[in-house]
Amino acid sequence: MNIRSLALAPALVLALAFPALAEKIPLNEISRYLNSLKTVTSEFTQVNPDGTISTGTVYIQRPGRARFEYNNDQTLVLASAGSVAVFDPKSNAGPQQYPLSKTPLSIILDANVNLGRANMVTGYAEAKNSTVVTAQDPAHPEYGNIKMVFTSPTQLRQWVVTDNAGEKTTVILGEMRRVNSIPSSKFSISAEMARHK
Repeated sequence: MNIRSLALAPALVLALAFPALAEKIPLNEISRYLNSLKTVTSEFTQVNPDGTISTGTVYIQRPGRARFEYNNDQTLVLASAGSVAVFDPKSNAGPQQYPLSKTPLSIILDANVNLGRANMVTGYAEAKNSTVVTAQDPAHPEYGNIKMVFTSPTQLRQWVVTDNAGEKTTVILGEMRRVNSIPSSKFSISAEMARHK
């Protein structure tokens, strides 16, 4: 074996030991995938801004609707009819409500996700064989951003919402299941308010 082939041997071993880095999933493919998610459900693990961990089930009905049911806790988060309502059993003041459009989650729930819009994507990288996309409302970057992690074939695995105060909430999804329908009552903020009185 000559010197040149000896020099190449370690490189060849390394190349065989470590598969090539996955290529980034194109943004238009990610937009297409998100738009194809109509009615889905998944178990999730949530890392809260204070470091505590919650688990539960999320129901998503695009456009505009999501329900986060938490295990071992009566907390409930609903997105519906352009609003987000947080039902916290520890609060006697009723649910906190704010416009969905002012939260980064609105990007996933939008009727037409288009990550190609100018100034929407602020980060786009490959990391650990995943594609990581950070997006914001181009008209209102002050509302915060959402960092989404996708694996190939294209599947949403987690997101990190950074709100307008800089607080980060991470949601790690289990296996996302497409379902035929979810009762509309699951997303009714007014029905939940009546139930929690």
